[in-house]
Amino acid sequence: MAFRKRREALRSILSGSSCIRPGSVYDAISIRIAADLGFELGMFGGSVASLAVLGDPDIALITLTELAEQMRRMSRAASLPVLVDADHGYGNALNVRRTVQELETAGAAGLTIEDTLLPQAYGESKAQLISREEGVGKMKAALDGRSDASLVIMARTGAASITSLDDAIARARAYDATGVDALFFTGLKNQTELEAVAAATKLPIVLGGFPEEMIDLDYLASQRVRIALQGHAPFAAATQAVYETLKALRDGQAPKNLKGLASSELTGRVTRDADVKTRSGEFLGLKR
Repeated sequence: MAFRKRREALRSILSGSSCIRPGSVYDAISIRIAADLGFELGMFGGSVASLAVLGDPDIALITLTELAEQMRRMSRAASLPVLVDADHGYGNALNVRRTVQELETAGAAGLTIEDTLLPQAYGESKAQLISREEGVGKMKAALDGRSDASLVIMARTGAASITSLDDAIARARAYDATGVDALFFTGLKNQTELEAVAAATKLPIVLGGFPEEMIDLDYLASQRVRIALQGHAPFAAATQAVYETLKALRDGQAPKNLKGLASSELTGRVTRDADVKTRSGEFLGLKR
């Protein structure tokens, strides 16, 4: 299977002894850039998916169909393994099962299912969690939904910042018992909390939102953290670049005087222009 190598690469990261930082990807060009730069893994976050596809904030408006189609576009563009933030699985446990099926066929190397109550409940301004029992049901359904055993299923919880650290540990243990491949924690505030969850669990750990000043890859690796996210700066940078370029044009700047544009060499590289020309010659009889 074409996607199995990508999934096995992600499994190698999780079973290794190092901690890596993935590149945030959200479309065909960004995943090619990440692959060309040597990132071992791409991270397709729910927030950046909503921004890239809808232009909306991360409030669970994006649909499974839209997420899977964007993942499919990226899978076609590059062979870089991608971990997909599948939010709450777009519904109950049966919806989670279908979410896994769709993302598996779209080429995801792995995906995360979280126990946050989504969409946000009426009248509630703070994040809430589903019950531990419902979370367990979602993890079981996710595992049941995959047909390729190499697809990585991660259980994600933000309980540490929503309820308590003890609840985060209890949930992690319960999800571990279902047979998931890794545990994804958000909301851990310091090394003491990280060490507590590492001591209480045995699966590989993925870390999101950990204070950047505390990021030390050797230390994280010693706590069984195999992947430490680093936000979605590429999309923010692209947004700023588009804004500055359009503003300059609107203000009367001549296109030839614009700064910071991709060179023709870079554009050709990320669009795989050389490959297209080779195929055009072979299949269309066109001379290079």
